[in-house]
Amino acid sequence: MPQIIELTDALSNKIAAGEVVERPASVVKELVENAIDAKSTVIDVLVEEGGLNKITIIDNGIGITAEEVSVAFKRHATSKIKNEHDLFRVHTLGFRGEALPSIASVSRLEMTTATGEGAGTKIIVEGGKEIEKHSAQARKGTEIQVSNLFFNTPARLKYLKSLHTELGNITDIMNRLALSHPEISFRFSHNGKSLLKTNGNGDLQQVMASIYGLAVAKKMLPIQAESLDFKLTGYAALPEINRSNRNYISTIVNGRFIKNYALVRAIQEGYHTLLPIGRFPILILQIEMDPLIVDVNVHPAKLEVRLSKEAELGKFIADTLKAVFHKEQLIPEGTLSKRQKLVSEQIAMNFDGQEKEESSAEETREPAKSAPTFTPSYSTATQSRSDLPTSDSIPDEPPLFINEEMATYEVETPIEAPAPKAERIPKMYPVGQVHATYIVAQNENGMYLIDQHAAQERIKYEFYREKIGEVDRELQQLLVPIVLDFSTDEFIKLSDQKAKLEEVGVFLENFGQNSFIIREYPTWLPKGEEESTLRDILDEALHKPQISIHKLREDAAIMMSCKKSIKANHYLTQEDMETLLDTLREASDPFTCPHGRPVIIHYSTYELEKMFKRIM
Repeated sequence: MPQIIELTDALSNKIAAGEVVERPASVVKELVENAIDAKSTVIDVLVEEGGLNKITIIDNGIGITAEEVSVAFKRHATSKIKNEHDLFRVHTLGFRGEALPSIASVSRLEMTTATGEGAGTKIIVEGGKEIEKHSAQARKGTEIQVSNLFFNTPARLKYLKSLHTELGNITDIMNRLALSHPEISFRFSHNGKSLLKTNGNGDLQQVMASIYGLAVAKKMLPIQAESLDFKLTGYAALPEINRSNRNYISTIVNGRFIKNYALVRAIQEGYHTLLPIGRFPILILQIEMDPLIVDVNVHPAKLEVRLSKEAELGKFIADTLKAVFHKEQLIPEGTLSKRQKLVSEQIAMNFDGQEKEESSAEETREPAKSAPTFTPSYSTATQSRSDLPTSDSIPDEPPLFINEEMATYEVETPIEAPAPKAERIPKMYPVGQVHATYIVAQNENGMYLIDQHAAQERIKYEFYREKIGEVDRELQQLLVPIVLDFSTDEFIKLSDQKAKLEEVGVFLENFGQNSFIIREYPTWLPKGEEESTLRDILDEALHKPQISIHKLREDAAIMMSCKKSIKANHYLTQEDMETLLDTLREASDPFTCPHGRPVIIHYSTYELEKMFKRIM
């Protein structure tokens, strides 16, 4: 008896269905992508009972001729590619020729289609078998109804989730498709209730408003950049708009929504230190590239792709996002009351930045023509801090406040004065503290609250980040070397990391069995905490053996910046606060601490007057 047999088409289709059609959302994805490839401009998706009862897809695309209707349900039948040459230049979303036969093999499928020339065709396929086929009156386009999904594969039906979960998966797919193709009008409903409607005018920001809401759409920054290999467009949310998971990051390659961890990591790098740990941005990134450098044939559902220039693309994305944020003043606005929010949201949005109603009082207000007056600090401290730098001292580490005077202590008679550094935040005048933790400041634009610990963390982080890249220039020889003991496995791991550790200022020499000796270290390590800082860096290297030099430097800079920054519940004098705010203005990115928490929150004069009913 032969042991190797050729599988029947029906069984092959069911096996393919297991890869392509996992759940109702898979059916929606494959059929809507076919409708997009058919050059549709309007696509309706009607779902009943989470897709388990019925899924209907209606498009106004080119349709299928009567002669080709039956062929479309044969395995690997497709109009998307003709030969091997086309396989490496895929411009369409569906091309494997598995969707229709796979779906039809595990459901009852009815399709009515017409090309606009002559009568249309209706075909019914159940469990992979053609039940009937005849001519029918139909408008140009295709309508497909899928019902009784997985009726002949009860094991797969058993593992489907709840109705709400399956509906959520379908909604997510529809959102991604709408974001990928703003030039198409999508209308999606469940049990007769509309869940998504886009107008298909090509305005991506209006699609975002339909999906994420008007408030989020108004806080999205445009992305536009181009290199020799890639073109980037899309929108990135301001850092203050973030979520607890990566699901709000949409990466689209040549019109195809994909999942790629390397690109998501690049996006996170673009938001580096602007988001709190464990928070993720809302971002839609459309990437256009030569189809020759992207392989879309590595995943049955075509969700994952292989990029031949993935590292170059990742760096381009990260650099582009950093450039986008560097142009913006990323100070979040203080929260209004619920009533005031409702009033402000009633103003219709125009994505060119103009509002359809009359200008608000804030816009017509005359700017202040003179510097504001200030009250004395509310701090109870009366003496200046003893650890503040003085004009005749040269510190061995970054001072508590690196002010303009101390920023020049290493320079001797410069030949040419450097160009003034662009300041990212306005001049703010401190007037006091709240709970010895938050500095209250003001200027002609309103009131500011500054987290004093987060502010100095940012200042110190940028200092250490620069210094850590030049560890061989400022080294301190130790009269009494530091000896560190480790277990055998730790000793082996650290021995492998010696080269990387030297690039962040940790110079290890073997000293007996499972021990290292440190004879020198950078002069800018936090004074009094040199040994504990070195141990922290080594501990980081032990727990992340594959860590890159860049990441190790970043982690070390963040760790040191936190060690000696002023803490909460610490009273500051007026001079302390002024020095801190002036130094903060010189930072490259003064809006968040290295951990991504906000440093400054702004309350405009208009908002304050609204809250106190001075403006109605």
